[in-house]
Amino acid sequence: MEELLLSREAIFERLCAISHEHHSKYYAMYSSWFGGVVTDPTFMLIPIDDHMVHRGDGVFEVFKCVNGALYLLHRHLDRLERSAEITEITLPLSRNEIVEIIKETIRVTEKRDCLVRMFVSRGPGGFSANPSESVGSQLYVVITEIPKYPEEHYTKGVRIKTSRIPMKPSFFASVKSCNYLPNVLMSMEAEKEGVEFTVSVDENGNLGEGPTENIGIITSDYAFLVPRFSKVLRGTTVSRMMELAESLVKARVLSYVGEADVSREEAYRAQEVMMFGTTFDVLPVVQFDGKKIGNGQPGPFFKKFLKILRQDMISGTKVAEPVYN
Repeated sequence: MEELLLSREAIFERLCAISHEHHSKYYAMYSSWFGGVVTDPTFMLIPIDDHMVHRGDGVFEVFKCVNGALYLLHRHLDRLERSAEITEITLPLSRNEIVEIIKETIRVTEKRDCLVRMFVSRGPGGFSANPSESVGSQLYVVITEIPKYPEEHYTKGVRIKTSRIPMKPSFFASVKSCNYLPNVLMSMEAEKEGVEFTVSVDENGNLGEGPTENIGIITSDYAFLVPRFSKVLRGTTVSRMMELAESLVKARVLSYVGEADVSREEAYRAQEVMMFGTTFDVLPVVQFDGKKIGNGQPGPFFKKFLKILRQDMISGTKVAEPVYN
């Protein structure tokens, strides 16, 4: 039988021999536990006794760097701080220090377009659920490739179904924690059902959210409605889209923009249904629970929304923070 007890040298040798295709999409990682940045995916590691690992006891954010600028950075940091406050995790560094670490980690990669995955954990120490075991909160920042979605998702649309996974209670839905088991099960469910996304529904039959996406509809009277943020995570992409869509209200293209209780039946009857998320921006829904939405093709509002949102990313507005000065 092969010797199970490994020396440091043997572990290092084995780590260096590890190579996976997905590693090519990982550019750099900052770890406060290491005290610096690594660019070899083999060493993008977190201690097994970090409470984020064995209890999901941490909070996170994901946002994009587009053409050398961090899109909606401070809105993501605002939400991170709210999540940390609710879970009583003390941020290990000041906001200014965190911003500089994010920028410097991106600069190491020399990338102008990338995804920032940021985690704040309770920290290492012990294996119980007791948070006082931790030696201190930690910051991990991972820079990766922006996922590429099939072009046909934009040109032909996506299909969604009602999820069988119960919605999170409002208290937990408002926290972007690393305990994402319901979200994982929803993603697994979508794959098994042969659709792109599943969407949660509350006890009254009103829409919630996707595994990591928000949903919105254009009603027959030209209102842009999204499920109430008191029940789902306040998505930064959909929130920004709601702000930008106000220009269409002023132009009398839309009648109203706001939160509402949106039933499945109302979504079935909608002119358009859309999904909103950090990585793909906006996607048109052409089928919901096997029912055709609109004429079964991506609609004009989807095309307007996608154009407006992507222009906003590169317009140099106050919501885009330059990385390279």
